[in-house]
Amino acid sequence: MIPKTNIEKKLSQLRNKQVDPSSWKLQIQAIFEKEKEKTDRIIGELEAGSPVKENNFVFDYLESSNIYHIDQIKKICIDYRLRFLDSKYFKGKIPQEALSKIKDLEKMHQIELGGFKIIAPSKLFKLANADDPLLFAPIGNDYYYLIHKWGDDLHPLRKFLMWFFKSFENLLILTFLVSLLITFMVPQGLFSKESNTSEFIMIFFFMFKSVAAVVLFYGFALGKNFNTAIWNSKYFNA
Repeated sequence: MIPKTNIEKKLSQLRNKQVDPSSWKLQIQAIFEKEKEKTDRIIGELEAGSPVKENNFVFDYLESSNIYHIDQIKKICIDYRLRFLDSKYFKGKIPQEALSKIKDLEKMHQIELGGFKIIAPSKLFKLANADDPLLFAPIGNDYYYLIHKWGDDLHPLRKFLMWFFKSFENLLILTFLVSLLITFMVPQGLFSKESNTSEFIMIFFFMFKSVAAVVLFYGFALGKNFNTAIWNSKYFNA
C-alpha cells in the first residue's frame, strides 16, 4: 500500500529547509515589529503633517492616470464645494488599504513619503475657527499623485447644488429664483381685488429683500464663504 501524503508534514519540511526552525518565531516577530514601525510612522506623518513640498518619486514607476495639477484639483474643489487640506486636519479614519498603498509606494520608490493632502467635504476636516476623501502626495511643481480613494461617491446633484455658492453672482441668482418662486406662491388677490403686474413686482421686491436678508444673516452668522475662497482654507469661517 502506498502511504497517504500528509500535506501539513510536507509543508513543515519545506519550511524547515528554507529557514532555521529554532529561530522561525523570532524572525516572524521581527517582521511584524518592523511592519508596525512603518505603520506607526506613516500614521504619525498623516496625523502630524510636514511641510514637505515634493517627494522624490521614480517617474517610471508612477501611473500617469494618478497625476493631477493643482489647477485641476482647485477646479473640482470649487465645483463640488470640497477642501484640499493637509492630512493632519482630516478627522476621519484612514483605511488600512490606504496605508498599505503608501507602504507599497515607499518600497517601490525607496523613499519615505510626506506632505500628504486630502480632498474631502468640510465636515470631514478638523477646521480652525477664523463623503468622498482622496489621499494625495506632492510630486513637486504643483503636481500631486493620487494614492488612494475611499468612501462613497458624491451625490450626483452636488455639483449643481453647490454651483450657487461658487461666487456672489451665483448666490444672487439663487436668491432671485427663490424670491420668484415664493412670489408665485402668494395667492392672487391677497392684497387687492385684482392681480396686476405692478402688484406682482412689488411682492417680488418684498420677497427678494426678505430672502436676501436671510441669506446675509445666515452667511455672516455662520461664517460661510464662497467655494473659491474655502477650497484650500483650514479655517471654518474663511
